[in-house]
Amino acid sequence: MSNIMRQKMADSIRFLAADMVQAANSGHPGAPMGLADIAVVLSEHLNHNPKNPDFLNRDRLVFSGGHATGLIYSLYYLWGYGLEVEDLKNFRQLDSLTPGHPEYGHTKGIEITTGPLGQGIANAVGFSMASKFTGAQVNSDTAALIDHNVYCLCGDGDLEEGLSYEACSIAGHNKLDNLILIFDSNKITIEGSTELSISENIPMRFKSQGWDVLEIDGHNFEEIDAALTTAKSNTKPTIIIAHTLIAKGAGKLEGSHHAHGAPLGDDVIAQAKKDAGFDPEKTFHVDEDVLVRFRCAIEEGDLLEREWIHRQKTLPLMEQNEALTALQNPDFSRIQYPTFEKAEATRGTNGKIMNAIARGIPSFLGGSADLSPSNKTNLNDMGVFPKGRNIYFGIREHAMASIVNAMALYGPLMPFSATFFVFSDYLKPAARIAALTGIQQFFIWTHDSIGVGEDGPTHQPIEHLSQFRALPNFYVWRPADGAENIEAWKTALAMNTSPSAFVCSRQNLAVLPSPVSGEVSKGGYLVSEDENAVMTLMASGSEVELALKVKETLNAKDVPVNVVSVPCYDLFIEQDAAYMASIIKSDTKTVAIEAARGLEWYRLADTVIAMDTFGASAPAGQLFEKFGFSVDSIIEKIK
Repeated sequence: MSNIMRQKMADSIRFLAADMVQAANSGHPGAPMGLADIAVVLSEHLNHNPKNPDFLNRDRLVFSGGHATGLIYSLYYLWGYGLEVEDLKNFRQLDSLTPGHPEYGHTKGIEITTGPLGQGIANAVGFSMASKFTGAQVNSDTAALIDHNVYCLCGDGDLEEGLSYEACSIAGHNKLDNLILIFDSNKITIEGSTELSISENIPMRFKSQGWDVLEIDGHNFEEIDAALTTAKSNTKPTIIIAHTLIAKGAGKLEGSHHAHGAPLGDDVIAQAKKDAGFDPEKTFHVDEDVLVRFRCAIEEGDLLEREWIHRQKTLPLMEQNEALTALQNPDFSRIQYPTFEKAEATRGTNGKIMNAIARGIPSFLGGSADLSPSNKTNLNDMGVFPKGRNIYFGIREHAMASIVNAMALYGPLMPFSATFFVFSDYLKPAARIAALTGIQQFFIWTHDSIGVGEDGPTHQPIEHLSQFRALPNFYVWRPADGAENIEAWKTALAMNTSPSAFVCSRQNLAVLPSPVSGEVSKGGYLVSEDENAVMTLMASGSEVELALKVKETLNAKDVPVNVVSVPCYDLFIEQDAAYMASIIKSDTKTVAIEAARGLEWYRLADTVIAMDTFGASAPAGQLFEKFGFSVDSIIEKIK
């Protein structure tokens, strides 16, 4: 393609983005205008199919700088993903297909929800890792079903976030050679020049992490093309450092931080269009020759997918096709769950259940942030990534969770991540994106309360249950024993548009006295019922055993009590009024018991016995006694 045509295509992107921000009177014109030249050349390299955005062997394109939506939506309109000019005119407006940051499942073609800076880099690492695992299962020595690339566009802000260090370290360590990070190095952030806040040597940073580093003029079409060609043949992940001007072509605002997050103004846009040879009176306009060239992606992408399907049918890949089918169609009936007959920590029961799931479901994989011996998450005899199903994330909680988000969206995989519950603080942004996006990631969080014991208050999660229960579309499971744990997993496996968290104990918990019913799937149920009950005790996890002991003592004093186990508070409060009334009897006083902050329980209970302070360092039994979680203390408080 001639550079004259490329320039016209790039300028078309620039002015679409500028018009979108101007019409909305909100947004970020600078990054789209600075990246337009790269976007045009990337269009020549990208393998994708606008007719079928879910084509498995497509290249993945992640926009880590999610604020650059002017570029994103312009491209998806130009490529033919279904956006129309009217959608661009409704940029950032209520219920439009073009919201302020890209949202997976809302706009066709968006691979993953980004916005918080740095997330997209880790997501791209996740897509690459997912492709490497899937390829290891379905490729042969002579033929490949999975051989695509993963591209990620990022900016200075993304690389300043600590998340990017974690994720890029993992990528380099695992030699993810199909990962190409395009760094829009315009040296501008909201406050001004990056010289205000960062002076490190970015090329040396990435070289030290095991990456290949290429540096180019981000407005030179030949250099962009050559760098992408080289990156696709590299044997390690590649960062292309593209030196660009923010708001390229915007006259007096070119290179200025004032063009980052505010409209350029009608006069500036009109002059920019005039300087580029465009009609300054026309807005949201794309010449037919430009649109035709971009829309070649439709025919080329359709051909690409048909060739891939043909490859599946003609190459000697029968076993590989069967393996891919097994990954894409998990059969939960193949899971042979264990049984539990003695007291055991739920981190232990959970680990046994996970191994049972892994034996039955070949797409189930994951890892821990250097805590698998404590989390009990090692999948026994199942090897190490990329060929095996145990991933060593290292002590990188945030990157781990963001990577697993992308692995879950990749297509055929059901991944988990694990750490101590208190360290969920380090990955909260990724958990929030999982809930917002509807990603079925399984979070394994152990050492769930003051029962952590001697490690002290720094390691004892007090407010965390309340924090995650407050998160919409996020289901926190705190099982009271192994049987509840199994039912929790059965429910979570079926919830394919929601993340679930399994919050498990360090200390042993007694087996509940009666068989657990399917009502665990409703989040709460009567574990012990008395038809004459005057009191209802509610609890989750380790405190269910305590509530049952309190009931036993009160029964001896002729005080009839019901005990309700609530393994998933989030599901329980979603139930209809009739079910709630059948569990929490209206003529009983209700007391909730939990060794955590517990503020959410006031929605259900008359009295809440919970933590009002941080914990302390001592053996777990002493801590439960000290903070009032003993039979005598509970009875005294509810008199």
